[in-house]
Formats: sequence, structure tokens, C-alpha cells
Amino acid sequence: MDNIGYIEITVTGIKGNLKLTPDTFDIRELTEIIEQAERMLFPGERKDRPLISYRIEEGSVKNIFKTSAQIVIGFSAVLGQVQTTQHIDFLELNTAKAFETLQETAIKKDFTFDISTSVTNSPTLKIDKSTFFYRTAENWVDAEFYFFGKITNAGGKDKANIHLVTEELGTLYIQTPQEVLAKAEENILYKNYVVRANGKQNSETGEIDKQSLTFLKLIEYNTRYEEKYLKNLRNKAMNWLNKIDPDEWLRDIRGYDA
Repeated sequence: MDNIGYIEITVTGIKGNLKLTPDTFDIRELTEIIEQAERMLFPGERKDRPLISYRIEEGSVKNIFKTSAQIVIGFSAVLGQVQTTQHIDFLELNTAKAFETLQETAIKKDFTFDISTSVTNSPTLKIDKSTFFYRTAENWVDAEFYFFGKITNAGGKDKANIHLVTEELGTLYIQTPQEVLAKAEENILYKNYVVRANGKQNSETGEIDKQSLTFLKLIEYNTRYEEKYLKNLRNKAMNWLNKIDPDEWLRDIRGYDA
């Protein structure tokens, strides 16, 4: 079908005395490839993404992901730019991290990844132990944020976090100490809060590393308080305006007597 395309990630290498084939490719290695492919294609919110189908073929290990042709065309352009510039700083964070993960695997296991697409004359990007696809660390700095949203989940057995649904950034997963959640005086689920958090931010693009967020403070958002506050401001303004002579004020603004 014309509206369907694919990306192909071919993995070559040796495990012990065995060449990589679909029969020697471990399920954990397969899971990693699938996860990174999804992050490359859909770096943002993925709940509404189009279908991605998968098949594995011989030829060392060919991992083929079929999805929307429009998405594949866009990714082919990304591959071309990465191949030309040999860096990934311009990529969205999740896409950059996917490339970094493959680079780490290539170095640790001496694997080679060849990434291409179904687009005509698609570039093929090679990642192996000789390449260096990592973000420039100097671009990422510590920052403090205030996020407004609704908490939809909180807790975790080992690494506790809160899930904060925001309008601008989607769902944020903010690492939170268990003792903070244990001491909460009331149920915080499905209520609006402002969450103060630490994290990493790109000093050039302003992009936030969502996976780096750690909890600092929970601030209750009370709309009734805001309305009362604004009403008081209006009342103060009215008292001030009542003391103004409109004709004199206009003369001052115009800069002459009229």
C-alpha cells in the first residue's frame, strides 16, 4: 500500500562463536531494538501514534518496522541529516537517546547497526564501535521547573514517582521520595497541583529531559483562592480609579491642556 512504509534495522555481529541470526538473537536484544525503533519514530506522546507492525528476517538479523509512509519519509530525512553531520544534537530528546542506546550496545557487544528506510535512495546510517553518536553534554544544564497539571498516579515499589498530566508537555513522570507520598495528608490523585521539580534542560533549544525530573515540592492549586485574590486586586484598583479626575488624566496623557 502506498501509504505504508518501513524502517529496517539490520544487526550484525558475533556472540561467542556464533554469528547473529534470528535464532541467536535474544529476546532482550529484540525488546531493546523494538523500544528504540518506537522512540526514533515517535519521540513525543505515543498513545495516539499509528500502528507499527514488525517482522524479523535472516540477513544477520533484519528488524523491519512497518508504519505510516509519512512518518517513514520524515525519519528518512532525519537519517540523512545524521549521516551528513555525524551528530545528534539537533534531534528531539527521545530520538537522540535511541541513537545513544544503539551506540552503547554497539560498543559493549561489538554489534553493527545499519538503519535505512523504504524511501527511494534512502540513506543507510551505520552505528558501530567506531562511531560516536552522543549528545553534547555541555548543552544540558540543571534547571528548576514549575509544572501545572493533574496527578493521575503516585507510588511505585522501588522507584516511586508521580504521574502529572499537563496540557503542554503531556504526561510527566517525576521521581518522588516514598516518604513524601507517605506523609501526604490527603489523597492527591485526580487533583490539580503545581509541582516544583529539578531536571535537565537544553540551554540552546529549551527542551526538557523528561526522564531527569525529580520532585521538590507539591503546591496545591486552589481556583477559589485565585478568584478571591483577583477580586481583591479589582477592588483596590477601583478605589484608586475613583480618585482620578478623568479630564485631568487625559490632559496629562496628551501632554497639553484641552
